[in-house]
Amino acid sequence: MLEFLRSDIVDLTAYTPHPGGEMKTPLDRLDTNESPYDLPPELKEKLAWTYQNTLETNRYPDGSHAALKAAIAQYASESAGGLVSLKPDQISVGNGSDELIRSLLIATCLNSACSILVATPTFSMYGILAQTLGIPISSVSRKPDTFAIHLGEAEYALEQNPLIRVVFVVHPNSPTANKLTPDEIAWLRRLPSQLLVVIDEAYFEFSGETLLSELDEHPNWIILRTFSKAFRLASLRVGYAIAHPQLILALEKIRLPYNLPAFSQGAALLALENRQDLLGCIGTIQQERDRLYQALQQFPQLRVWPSHANFLYLRLQDAIAAHYPQSQLLDDLKAQGTLIRHTGGGLRITVGTPEENNRTLEHLKSCLGC
Repeated sequence: MLEFLRSDIVDLTAYTPHPGGEMKTPLDRLDTNESPYDLPPELKEKLAWTYQNTLETNRYPDGSHAALKAAIAQYASESAGGLVSLKPDQISVGNGSDELIRSLLIATCLNSACSILVATPTFSMYGILAQTLGIPISSVSRKPDTFAIHLGEAEYALEQNPLIRVVFVVHPNSPTANKLTPDEIAWLRRLPSQLLVVIDEAYFEFSGETLLSELDEHPNWIILRTFSKAFRLASLRVGYAIAHPQLILALEKIRLPYNLPAFSQGAALLALENRQDLLGCIGTIQQERDRLYQALQQFPQLRVWPSHANFLYLRLQDAIAAHYPQSQLLDDLKAQGTLIRHTGGGLRITVGTPEENNRTLEHLKSCLGC
């Protein structure tokens, strides 16, 4: 009907977030890999005080993100065990990591007939954002048992398509929760410098695995992280990138001015100042993740994979899925009060509170007739 719209945008399947607004039935929202724990009340009070006493709503926020970049540089340096000493000019801040991904695509592929390489299943926004910009996507598979990238396919794709300019990897991957293997990391190190390598470490705080110490050796690498997961700030949309200053400068040129509200900047600063307290619950989430993994392995109808993140990935066994589709299990769980995500050919369950996890197991038993 609207003939001025691009046909590929009309046909594009958008990212589907979890239901918003008021829900008639309370749901355990275990579908978007958020932290199950809100900010502590005392930090919310501090944030409210900051809003009431220091933020001028009639003024634009700090468009340089100076204080936040300095704090992120310090935290990220610490997170690498002191093996690097980052400076603020190696940091770019975005309205969630999605904005940074989009800026990277604009900086590398837009209007240049280039494409990107992804290994599926993976975070869907790489492909969705590329499609919105009219950028072709080369997709390779993962090994079915471990979900490691099929490196033979990836190397062949790069040989056959000289227009590939960006390679996206996730460490650990979403939705499958596996970290990069030594072979995959060795392959990344061998990639030529004319390729941008994007290493998404959104779940770093849960895995403890990072390639940050290798950035100096690879100026074509960029690491993405977020405050939406371990730092409990999903509603405030703060992501950041770490890279060579020249690459960061390109992102700074592309991002919209005043892209991050003052309230979000203040919340991220507060979270970093109180990181020991906020990140203190990670051990509990890891323990609950391992407990869930062990429990789910006892379901003969399911196949579940080990996780290095704050979620678990599983699939119905083929014999079960033949007469009870995974989409039906998703709907049945929702009807009982557990919301999980159907993605990448399987089901992804965010690790919740102990109470939420107990209910998830009970609802699965009910749905699967255990």
